[in-house]
Amino acid sequence: MAGWKAFAHAAPQYRYTPEALQANWARLHAGDAEPLPGGARVLAAWALFHAGEFEAALRAGLAAGGAGITVANKAQAVYASHLEESEKARLAMFDEVARRAQAQIAAEPDNPNAHFWLAYALGRTSQGISISRALSLGLVSRIKAALETAISLAPAHADAHVALGTCHAEVVDKLGSLVARTQGASKEAGMRLFKEALRLNPGSAIAMIEYANGMVMLEGEKRIKDAEQLYAAAAACVPADAAERLDVELARAELDD
Repeated sequence: MAGWKAFAHAAPQYRYTPEALQANWARLHAGDAEPLPGGARVLAAWALFHAGEFEAALRAGLAAGGAGITVANKAQAVYASHLEESEKARLAMFDEVARRAQAQIAAEPDNPNAHFWLAYALGRTSQGISISRALSLGLVSRIKAALETAISLAPAHADAHVALGTCHAEVVDKLGSLVARTQGASKEAGMRLFKEALRLNPGSAIAMIEYANGMVMLEGEKRIKDAEQLYAAAAACVPADAAERLDVELARAELDD
């Protein structure tokens, strides 16, 4: 864990006191539907996460245990996705997240974010290998099952809808519509999930980005202009914390290319 890069866009508005964090909890967690924690140590770990102190949030979450594991997993997953430059280190981080999430599921089978972070970590891992390898390892079915479980436990979990939509889109894109159906994936389901994610969390930059990507994968170049409009909307979002700022920066970088 040593040597993590600092978040480059630190800003006072991303630093929340315990009172401000509780007051803004619904806005900050509109994507992951994480319930407000009762313990001060877990709340403090979340404050570190929202400020962009991802390594400190990881350590604080692990030290707190219980609900703190979710903070730790989100901090490490966000860091690995956006800031880690080494592919080897990134995959190792996702493996750690997956292992912790699997243990969390064993202890708390009704915790939707335990299932979500397992799926997220496995999904990022599968993106780093070939689709045939992912299928042979059973990753696609595990990702899909974990996300469907997360949604069944927390129907308002917008991020799980986004991730499941992306799963459908990537399988259809890689295998084609007919073969994808043998894996339980379809264009119709993917588009429905993206739309539902934006209904649940209409200001989500990452939902707009993934919907744009999925739209092109599922419906082709005829949707490029629509995708560009979604990227522009994502780039114009006002982030409430460091993780959202990273999503907005991702959209801006895509528009600049």
